[in-house]
Amino acid sequence: MRYTDFTPHDLLLLLQGLGVSVALFAATTVIGLAIGLAWAMLRYYRAPLLAQLVTGLAELLKNSPVLVQLFLVFFGLPVLLETDLTPVQAALITLSANTAAFIYVIAVSAIESVGREQLETARVFGLSRWQILRRVIAPQAAAFGLGPLAGLLINQLQVTSLISVIGVVDLTKVGAILNLRTLKPFIVWTVIGLLYYLMARLIAKACAAAETRLRAHSQWKGL
Repeated sequence: MRYTDFTPHDLLLLLQGLGVSVALFAATTVIGLAIGLAWAMLRYYRAPLLAQLVTGLAELLKNSPVLVQLFLVFFGLPVLLETDLTPVQAALITLSANTAAFIYVIAVSAIESVGREQLETARVFGLSRWQILRRVIAPQAAAFGLGPLAGLLINQLQVTSLISVIGVVDLTKVGAILNLRTLKPFIVWTVIGLLYYLMARLIAKACAAAETRLRAHSQWKGL
């Protein structure tokens, strides 16, 4: 098999698989970011019971295998709730929750990285807790968290390859289909690997550019 041996249907299949992987990655990133930040806010405001609950849930999610979580949601949740879940829905729930757990850890660390003297100064000037969060903590925490966030997003992109085991026709599943049809694993998996690599590089560059812009905007040199 040579690269020119790919038929138009194979290339279309690759693009479809790539589209599924990108769409699920983008959706779970947005959902996970929203949930993770909401959990971090519960801890910041020290909400009774809820803060301890989300901390325990985040610990459970980030310290258990994603594949086990995926099986639990896809096979176990429908039995527990007496409902049906499609493979895409199960993947969306699992990856969003897993991403949220790590976003929560990054957000908490970023918030706690802000010096206490700055918070005390802000209180002396009469700023409310929300104003301190928005004007003092958020810009610095965002600059602190973008580096770890880039690493997390690249890792979560790679984790999306696991969803093929429950039948989602993503990029990895397409690779398995092409491999079975052509019996040329080296070429097929090299192409799949390169596509994942290119996506990871785009994520890394986008996060680096955002971090540079944010640091310049906030004029903060503390990191």
